[in-house]
Amino acid sequence: MAAYDTTRAQYETAGFAGRIGQTFAALVATVVAWNDTRVTRGALAGLTDRELDDIGLSRHDIENIR
Repeated sequence: MAAYDTTRAQYETAGFAGRIGQTFAALVATVVAWNDTRVTRGALAGLTDRELDDIGLSRHDIENIR
């Protein structure tokens, strides 16, 4: 039977390059979230007032979607 010693350090990102990667990933996630919100607002803005009422929203609610 073999025993393997694993440490957490093996799975952590490596120093400065890791921090740059994490920062870039956070930036990409922020842009993706912003774009999703933009697309959702656009789709909702294209609905009629009756369609919005059917899903429980008003035109004013579209601005507050995050």
